Amino acid sequence: MSKAEGIELLTRAHDRLREAVAGVPESAWGAPTPCGEWTVRQVFNHARLDQQAYGAAVTGSGWPEEDPFQPVDGLGADATASLDKALADVAAVYAGLPADADEVATPLGPLPLPVAAAAAAMDAGVHAWDIAVATGQASPLDDELAGGIRLAADRLADHLRTSFGVFAAAREVPEGAGRAEALLAFLGRDPHWTPAGS
Repeated sequence: MSKAEGIELLTRAHDRLREAVAGVPESAWGAPTPCGEWTVRQVFNHARLDQQAYGAAVTGSGWPEEDPFQPVDGLGADATASLDKALADVAAVYAGLPADADEVATPLGPLPLPVAAAAAAMDAGVHAWDIAVATGQASPLDDELAGGIRLAADRLADHLRTSFGVFAAAREVPEGAGRAEALLAFLGRDPHWTPAGS
C-alpha cells in the first residue's frame, strides 16, 4: 500500500465514521454496542480520542484530554464538532508526511506509514460499524474498506488484544463470509450482532 492509498483508506474510514455518527437518533446514544459494555456515547468518545492520539503521536501535541480506554458516557455540547476536528487534524497530519517515510509514530509505537494509516482507519472504521449496527443503520464496513484495514489488523490485533484488551478473541469466520465479515470475526466482533441479541 502506498502513502496515497493509505490516505485514501483513512479518508474513507473517517467518512464512514462521520456518517454513522450523523445517523444516530437522539434516543439511541445510550444504546448498547458490540464494543464490550460500552454505549454508543462511549464508543463515540473512544473513537474521537483515539483519532486525536494518532495525530498527536506524530506532532507531539494535542493529546487526548481523557483516557480513550475509559470513555465517559456523555456528550459535550460540541461533540460532533470535536469529532470533526479530530478527524480533520489527523488527516492533515498524515497527508503532510513524506511519501518515503519509513516509520510513523503512533499510539501503538512506530509503524510503517501504510500500516499506521491502516491502523487509524481500522479504529475509525470498526467503531463506525459499532455505532451503525447499534443504532439500526446499514453496515458502513464494505469489503473494500475491510480489505485495506486488514493490513493493520493482521499486524496489530494480537498486540491490541493482549496489551489493551481492545478486541476479544478471534471468532470462527462464518462460511462464505466476505472480507468485512471475516475482518470483524478476526477482531472478535460478531459480524451478525444486533441490539436484540446483545
